[in-house]
Amino acid sequence: MASNTAQTWRKRDRAHANQGHRRKVKESKHSTPSYDELFAGFGEPGKPAKK
Repeated sequence: MASNTAQTWRKRDRAHANQGHRRKVKESKHSTPSYDELFAGFGEPGKPAKK
């Protein structure tokens, strides 16, 4: 049987790895704006943009 310390270290290492993975997933959820979001400030085509 592994020592309590070894189990704790493994658990802690895994938790830290999972936290990093969760952070990356959250960052990648909406990293790129859609076409509509990207050009929303330009207004309607053929008309002057809002000031």
